[in-house]
Amino acid sequence: MSKESRKKSSNPASYGAAPGNRVAAAAKKVAKKTASQTTTKSAKKTTAKTAMAKAATTKASVAKAAKPASGGAGLAEGAKAPAFKLPRDGGATVSLADFAGRKLVLFFYPKANTPGCTKEAIDFTRLSKDFAAAGTAVLGVSADSVKAQDNFRDKHDLAVPLISDETHGMLEAYGAWGEKSLYGRKFLGIIRSTVLIGADGRVAKVWRNVKVDGHADAVLAAARGL
Repeated sequence: MSKESRKKSSNPASYGAAPGNRVAAAAKKVAKKTASQTTTKSAKKTTAKTAMAKAATTKASVAKAAKPASGGAGLAEGAKAPAFKLPRDGGATVSLADFAGRKLVLFFYPKANTPGCTKEAIDFTRLSKDFAAAGTAVLGVSADSVKAQDNFRDKHDLAVPLISDETHGMLEAYGAWGEKSLYGRKFLGIIRSTVLIGADGRVAKVWRNVKVDGHADAVLAAARGL
């Protein structure tokens, strides 16, 4: 054997890596792969949690924006009446400021030309002169269009102004818009309500889930006593 051959055969590198080194290298590779997978899973979990947090924040913001700025179902007697400015039958505009220094009755009804709403509007019309004598103005409010209010007025010779609140802003502020139930089905709609506002611009009395029979007379009695 030549000197060159003996030198080559005595060099461990000529036989490749030792068995122990190969095992260590394989273990290191597996550990690196496992660490990479763990990091990826952790990143995905963090991304999912961030997305869920953003969704929850967005949902909360939308819910907050949907609530009326003032008034609502908790509209309390003694509280300042929420301001409004809306179109009425005939095309004119009506606002709370128009009645400053006077008592005002707002009766909220679900829909023009339906039996209960028709009777209620006729009852307030029948007593319109008595309300005027008591220094009290009366306004009817629903989500019907101005055209529908015009038809309602003409069909039943109504003598009280009828406000159109198609966006529900005033209805919500006065607590007259909320969840209702009919034949087991729940939905959002107008809750028949009446609010009496004093000459000082504050809520004097609130009636919720009104029963039409005798209601207008009861409101007149309250207005007279205010």
